[in-house]
Amino acid sequence: MKTPARPHSLRARLVATVLVLLAVTLSVIGVATTLALRQFLYGRLDREVVEANGRFVAAQTGQLRPPGGFPYRIPPSDFLGPVQGPRTVGATVREGVVVRAEVSSRGGGSSALPDVDDAALVAVPVGEGPTTVDLSIGDYRMVATETAGTVYIIGQPAGGAQDVLVRLIVVEVIAIGIALLGGGYAGAVLVRRELRPLERVADTAATVSALPLDRGEVELAERVRDVDPRTEVGQVASALNKMLDNVGGALEARQDSEMRLRQFIADASHELRTPLAAIRGYAELTRRAPLAPETEYSIARISSQAERMTTLVEDLLLLARLDAGRPLERGAVDLTRLVLDGVNDAYAAGMDHRWQLDLPDEPVIVPGDAPRLTQVLTNLLANARTHTPAGTTVTVGLARDGGALLTVTDDGPGIAPDLLPHVFERFARGSVGRSRHTGSTGLGLSIVDAVVAAHGGTVTVQSRPGRTEFAVRLPPEGALPPRGGTSRNAPARGATDGAEATPVRPSDGGAPRVGRDGPDPAAATSATGPPARHAR
Repeated sequence: MKTPARPHSLRARLVATVLVLLAVTLSVIGVATTLALRQFLYGRLDREVVEANGRFVAAQTGQLRPPGGFPYRIPPSDFLGPVQGPRTVGATVREGVVVRAEVSSRGGGSSALPDVDDAALVAVPVGEGPTTVDLSIGDYRMVATETAGTVYIIGQPAGGAQDVLVRLIVVEVIAIGIALLGGGYAGAVLVRRELRPLERVADTAATVSALPLDRGEVELAERVRDVDPRTEVGQVASALNKMLDNVGGALEARQDSEMRLRQFIADASHELRTPLAAIRGYAELTRRAPLAPETEYSIARISSQAERMTTLVEDLLLLARLDAGRPLERGAVDLTRLVLDGVNDAYAAGMDHRWQLDLPDEPVIVPGDAPRLTQVLTNLLANARTHTPAGTTVTVGLARDGGALLTVTDDGPGIAPDLLPHVFERFARGSVGRSRHTGSTGLGLSIVDAVVAAHGGTVTVQSRPGRTEFAVRLPPEGALPPRGGTSRNAPARGATDGAEATPVRPSDGGAPRVGRDGPDPAAATSATGPPARHAR
């Protein structure tokens, strides 16, 4: 398969077009000049040949009359006759045989023409105009006439005219080359100067295209300067400026609408917290008294839906605060401890899944807001638990990658390809029925994305059937100035070096737990199937 040719710039195409037109024009002028000069030189040479032929025939037939008026018979030694130029060729042919052929010299004498030229002399057409004949001594213009059975042939060298033409062609080629070089340089300078307004248009468009126009407040102040609407480039620049004005107005309207919506969500979420708390409190109070089964079921449903709505309101309020750019708490966060606690909680909530850890030997510390980072991990683990079938293996990994790299990988069915680009959008759901069954609001991953972005990190997802991986990258510990008295609170190493020691499920049947200073050593001997930890 051929690679498509790389398109050249407009400047290069314009200069090339100018050079092509200039080359064609100069070539036409050169060809016309050469043809005109050739016609002139050969016309003059042909007239001289015809005159020389008349003198040669007259001298050979005794009809030549000098100025005194007496007939002139040339002596046998003067074969060509008087008044013939140097290197003139003369010959007589009878019955197809060259009788005599000589060429004159500059001293006035003549010498015999080589016999190899006899065939060329015999082939000269009789009674026609001058024609070019290639002899051993050079190219000649020759004419032949017949008188009393004898053919008289006379010719003069054409080399002089050919030399003039060759020199003219050489001069024309050199002149055209110099003209093309000078024209190319001048054209490049002029085209560059004339295209500067178009370059400003391109620079403005490139600057605008690099702006994050999809979110946040955008100040679209870029415009093309020094616009002259009388030119085509100026018209393009004017059209671009008008388009940027319209886009800027639309972005301002979008930003105003978005800000009003965010303010409404924040206000509504804040105001809904109190009535929801009241509903939940009254429901709990009502359930303390003996109730009929139907009433007790209704109160339980009211409590459940109130809790679900409370979760939604809290998520919306958190997103509104993050959108408003409110600063997070900053401190040293031990991600190793956070992962251990988070996987313990996930194991307690989803015992039908297999939970594995892949942690480094040393604790990973990053600057950030510990409760928010805990929420990031909790949401990722809840997403893996609720959207994969029982028996799925979920592996939580932690590594140093410049800063910190937190991964949550499962071998479930994967995310649908059409949903994958939208998983971090708000209210994005892969299955409406499943979301309703699990109580999902579609805000979990959007909160993950917002919190990670507020920490200066990134979160990505890769998914295919049998493997889905969420990767969270956080900046290094040096991104924040150290605060005095901050403890790393590193986990104890005694119980975490085993291959399957953390997290564990206690023998009393309770939820797996990890102590503040490391996994419970007493629980490490439990044989009831804790998730595995793979130290690297």
